[in-house]
Amino acid sequence: MDDGQSLYSLVIAGFILSFPPVSAARQPHVVFILADDFGWYDVGYHGSEIRTPNLDKLSARGVRLENYYVQPLCTPSRNQLMTGRYQIHTGMQHQIIWPCQPYCVPLDEKLLPQLMKEAGYATNMVGKWHLGMYKKDCLPTRRGFDTYFGYLTGSEEYYTHVRCSRISALNLTRCALDLREGEEVAAGYKGVYSTELLSQRAISIIEKHNPNKPLFLYVALQAVHSPLEVPERYTAPYSFIKDPHRRLYAGMVSAMDEAVGNITLALQRGGLWDNAVLVFSTDNGGQTLYGGSNWPLRGRKWSLWEGGVRGVGFVSSPLLKKPGTVNHELIHISDWLPTLVGVAGGRTNTTKPLDGFNMWNTISKGFASPRLELLHNIDPLYNDIAPCPGREHQLALAKVVSGNSWANSGFNVSIHAAIRSSNWKLLTGYPGCDIWFPRPGHNISESNPAKVDPLKSVMLFDIEKDPEERVDVSAQFPTVVDYLLSRLNHHQKRALPINFPDEDPRCDPGPTGAWGPWA
Repeated sequence: MDDGQSLYSLVIAGFILSFPPVSAARQPHVVFILADDFGWYDVGYHGSEIRTPNLDKLSARGVRLENYYVQPLCTPSRNQLMTGRYQIHTGMQHQIIWPCQPYCVPLDEKLLPQLMKEAGYATNMVGKWHLGMYKKDCLPTRRGFDTYFGYLTGSEEYYTHVRCSRISALNLTRCALDLREGEEVAAGYKGVYSTELLSQRAISIIEKHNPNKPLFLYVALQAVHSPLEVPERYTAPYSFIKDPHRRLYAGMVSAMDEAVGNITLALQRGGLWDNAVLVFSTDNGGQTLYGGSNWPLRGRKWSLWEGGVRGVGFVSSPLLKKPGTVNHELIHISDWLPTLVGVAGGRTNTTKPLDGFNMWNTISKGFASPRLELLHNIDPLYNDIAPCPGREHQLALAKVVSGNSWANSGFNVSIHAAIRSSNWKLLTGYPGCDIWFPRPGHNISESNPAKVDPLKSVMLFDIEKDPEERVDVSAQFPTVVDYLLSRLNHHQKRALPINFPDEDPRCDPGPTGAWGPWA
């Protein structure tokens, strides 16, 4: 072959290699829908009296995740979803970000939308941010999202989109609008119910999207967080529910279910569904104070019991290799970043070390989970702002370390912490409200609070055999306890100091009439 032919061959080869083969799979559209405070029992396929036909149908055709874990609160779950890292590694292991606290997810963390953007995706967010907003660099539009429509704090009214918050430094309670279009205040939506407003915006994004470009759409619904507000047409089918909180909550769940159905229908009508991956997840366990239920699991939102951290979740997609299955592999909310970036054909080698794993083969093909351990949290400052009914004394009892053989383990067992390894779960300190709240509509005796043993500073449960956490087996398996305490000690040594600053009075939205950046 002469030099001219060689050059020609190299040019042709380079031309061919610059294009993917025709048979190569297109990058799938990715839609992630995150519900707020949605309880374990409150989805139809878990036996609830609340009807969720769209969630039931989508999950039945997809993969239901029945050993799936989230964090017990809003900000921590969203933090781990967006970073793929445990909250101890971002300094955000304590509580949530309150409206006047001057901090956000560290700006040197690379977030999920940034990675999707690098993979060639159009990135859009609708709904609740709650990852910090004291300065503009913390806003969704500065953290990887091309577009944003939603609210920045943790909760607000569903019709007015107003958030009221106490500013202690100023000795006043301020109520102000919290709704943004991009970085600008969105003032024209008073009276539009939040679930409908946010789902309509998501549908609009889908309808306007060019299907030839991969779409990443993150829909963080306000539903079903308090306050309990919903159009009457959604509560009408639930007149049989006697508890007024539960009845309103049921209507809110129905509105959310309808919204998810409408978003899915938009994907189908727009020609995106055949090449789409839809993930549905709650952000934490249900809040029993506002109608939610995690029955038969123990505890609720704010706690490290299963009722606070085991989450409703599923994946629905025509791309699943084993649709119509129920998955019992251990999966955590921090796993979504590597999983979705992997599905997108992107890379995670520019992030800080991840705690999440790529679970696509586990979800799609039924492979064993690569996750053998799960750190729920370590929070030395823990305090539950909603005391457990009739159990207020347990907080003091749980902090008493004397009388157990693990006081000198190397890990301070009075600290609020929990870790899962295989079938075992270890809790230390005070895990939060420890009641088995009764199934809605049933007698409170079902929770048997009078028969509950006093809390101990170290408790071990075999979660596979005892998902309700009724039988502490720490005395029978001291070697397991020793090992898990050593793992907690390992994680605590690598934890960043807690970042939970005092409120900044400059946050006062009074002059502008809207919550937003002030620094």
